[in-house]
Amino acid sequence: MTEETAATDSPPPETRLQAADLIRDEARRAPDKPGVYRMYGEDGTCLYVGKARSIKKRILQYAQGRFHTQRIGLMVSLTRSMELVVTASETEALLLESNFIKKLKPRFNVVLRDDKSFAELMIRRDHRAPQVRKHRGAHTIKGDYFGPFASTWAVNRTLTTLQKAFLLRSCSDSVYETRTRPCMLHQIKRCSAPCTGLISLEDYEGLVDEAEAFLRGKSRAVIARLSAEMQTASDDMDFEQAARVRDRIRALSAISMENSVSAEGVAEADVFALHSDGGQACVQVFFYRGGQNWGGRAYFPRVDKADTDPEILAAFLGQFYEDKPVP
Repeated sequence: MTEETAATDSPPPETRLQAADLIRDEARRAPDKPGVYRMYGEDGTCLYVGKARSIKKRILQYAQGRFHTQRIGLMVSLTRSMELVVTASETEALLLESNFIKKLKPRFNVVLRDDKSFAELMIRRDHRAPQVRKHRGAHTIKGDYFGPFASTWAVNRTLTTLQKAFLLRSCSDSVYETRTRPCMLHQIKRCSAPCTGLISLEDYEGLVDEAEAFLRGKSRAVIARLSAEMQTASDDMDFEQAARVRDRIRALSAISMENSVSAEGVAEADVFALHSDGGQACVQVFFYRGGQNWGGRAYFPRVDKADTDPEILAAFLGQFYEDKPVP
């Protein structure tokens, strides 16, 4: 909202007094408990959704004009009704506030406009030969989930690396059960073909465990074990096996270098950077999992000139983690 817009929208003084009286009445009736409040305009449109440790004290601040910026003053003057929801805790209030903001998209709130789900990798655990595949959405299938990845390209690249390095199957169960001979992925050395018994289920499970160790940040240990295996094959004059293991090491080494973390000590974290200027804001998120950088994504939330950086970031985080796990 620009200053010109604020001046144009400003109601006359008597209207501002009426709004303050309305809010003061709401404050008298409000409980001294945590919760969420919603402020509505004359046409029933939601103007603002807020949370508080004490709804009563927070609403009273609006009526008293405390901490009012030009934007807050305008919001208060446009308020014609309020709705309150008491919650059991501040945490519950935070979640409910984020829910309302996403649903109602109030004019005076910071609104996260990009709510696309992130891609993940999933290793299924409901089959005797676990499958690795891409996944989006809720974790309804039994398995181990790894992510988020910032882009489809990033998750596809990692999936290809897992196929090259650990030879895990990516086919569906129906394809797996009906195979009578190895598929093309086995021919190009991206699957160990457990479907046709070219690898025992016990050995295949070992590959799955190695893949999980790699995804959990233990790439050095995995590469060290493969290096020892390659050396043993070479000592035994089994150069074809040594070459196969070498190719697996190369695939892992390449992606480990690309995903290496430059910030010492960062293992499991989402790192946020914010820049705001003149009513525009950009929040950059970087995803670190298992000591690896899995990419980042930029967001451009809807903000107001009067919003401070702490206000923008607090509102953004509440909405961002509403449907995403915290690392």
